[in-house]
Amino acid sequence: MQFARLCCGALFLLFSAHLQAEERSPAVAGQGQQPNIVVVVADDLGWADVSWHGGPYQTPHLDRLCREGVDLDQHYVSPMCSPTRAALLSGRYASRFGCTGAQNERVYPFGTTTLASALQEVGYQTAIIGKWHLGSDPDWGPHRFGFDYGYGSLAGGCGPYNHKYKTGPFTDTWHRNSKRIAEEGHITDLLAADAVKWIEGRGEEPFFLYVPFTAVHIPLKEPQAWLDRYADIEDPAHRQYAASISHMDDAVAQVVAALDRTGKRKNTLSVFFSDNGGTQARNDDPKYPPDDYTPGRAHGNNLPLRGNKAQLYEGGIRVTAFANWPGKLQPGKVTAPLHAADWMPTLTALAGWKPQSDLRWDGRNVWPWLTGGEPQPRPLYWAGTRFATAAVRSGDWKLILTRQNDQVELFNLGSDPYEKTNLASEQPQQAQQLRKLLEELAARDNDSKVQPEGSKK
Repeated sequence: MQFARLCCGALFLLFSAHLQAEERSPAVAGQGQQPNIVVVVADDLGWADVSWHGGPYQTPHLDRLCREGVDLDQHYVSPMCSPTRAALLSGRYASRFGCTGAQNERVYPFGTTTLASALQEVGYQTAIIGKWHLGSDPDWGPHRFGFDYGYGSLAGGCGPYNHKYKTGPFTDTWHRNSKRIAEEGHITDLLAADAVKWIEGRGEEPFFLYVPFTAVHIPLKEPQAWLDRYADIEDPAHRQYAASISHMDDAVAQVVAALDRTGKRKNTLSVFFSDNGGTQARNDDPKYPPDDYTPGRAHGNNLPLRGNKAQLYEGGIRVTAFANWPGKLQPGKVTAPLHAADWMPTLTALAGWKPQSDLRWDGRNVWPWLTGGEPQPRPLYWAGTRFATAAVRSGDWKLILTRQNDQVELFNLGSDPYEKTNLASEQPQQAQQLRKLLEELAARDNDSKVQPEGSKK
């Protein structure tokens, strides 16, 4: 308990320091124009699937944006898609809302302050173009949580051409402004074109554009032109995966080109990351309505990190990420641990919005870190998945509790970033301290969970 009290006290001091940092940010201090904000999220993109991490695929546009921006070397997310999205838009760990996996039921209670609704309050136009997956019924769509405009999939990843989600009540998921629609075209092309059109329609008001692509989530079915780029890959499913990555890279380039063409990019902060680690799920997963999908598995590659999507090892939760703002962010690398929950405190501070009540954020305003400031240590916490109970990181130490026999795994990421050596038996005191910290952080889980009567289907 004494350790937990010390942690809480430290967190309070850190939070106070971050509030002071927020007050010094340019937008809050009235020293600069409110920035436009573009957040792009890839789906199931592996750590080693991009060129700057040694990947074999063509990602020239993402490479350039990362090279000219700030490479976020230890950007953490949840090991599954919906929790990462919930953390991004709330500033809280998704487990506070009872969300620990891919979820079609509504995640947020109505009235929840989100990144989008906060930015609306200070004059931003807001849009989500892509995958929502925080409540797959139209009544639970993004329009209920701060988005002026919404387009794409209300549910999760869906077929590239038929735009169908998994067979069941949410199969028909393609929508515009929470009204289901039917369209023709490849999903990546449709999302890119809609994002470009939305940017071109903006006036002088600041905007927040959230583009969560469905690529490279299965099922994949790429146009021949993109497949031809990887004719040397013999495995047809692997070729689909490679083509999907390059196709998404090109879609990001179209969004950036629209910002350049409209003269808006110089005042736009762009953030990119994957929602979780890569996977090797079946491309012809039978849960999706058939559309002649290539048999075989996705080829998500997280090496040299250990683990994959849905796991709490680094390969499931540490993802490719960068931030880019020409003239504002100098090229470089941040090696301090960040989390998807940090973006709401960070972006709202830049926009000049301040919460009127305690939103119980788990995230922190990391803008000072991105601009050369000294990162402040804080713990990170992950609730469980079907593979693991929970995990916590404090400094270089990381503890994972596994379901089988309540096994404890302890790693020192400073000396063992690839989690090869379990030190739990050698460092029992360190393991016990982290376990107490984990229990303290987990105590707030489900404090904002939607009650059963608030959901349906």
